[in-house]
Amino acid sequence: MNTDHYKKKIEEELAAVEKELATVGHKNPDNANDWEATPDEGEILESDDQEVADKITGYEGNTAILKQLEIRYNELTDALGRISDGTYGVCSVGGEPIEEARLEANPAATTCVSHMQ
Repeated sequence: MNTDHYKKKIEEELAAVEKELATVGHKNPDNANDWEATPDEGEILESDDQEVADKITGYEGNTAILKQLEIRYNELTDALGRISDGTYGVCSVGGEPIEEARLEANPAATTCVSHMQ
């Protein structure tokens, strides 16, 4: 298997995910593997309840988006780790090779098609 091909695909997607993460959050200074949602910037007048509600809604939206991106970020970094340790492309359930078509569709896949459920 050409792991260089998959490593390049993973690194490209990882860069895109990191860029997207930076639009809705930042790395937790206490835990480099964790991201935190960034609240919307701007001055909020306490007397404007609607503006406060809009800011809270925006922050909650960033949190939801960030969670999904962080999951993918971790899947991709784990895949790079498997490439480094020589276990990339091996089903984590049955130990058989993961189909090339599956890895093309999802280079961070950890299972073969028969074990993906």
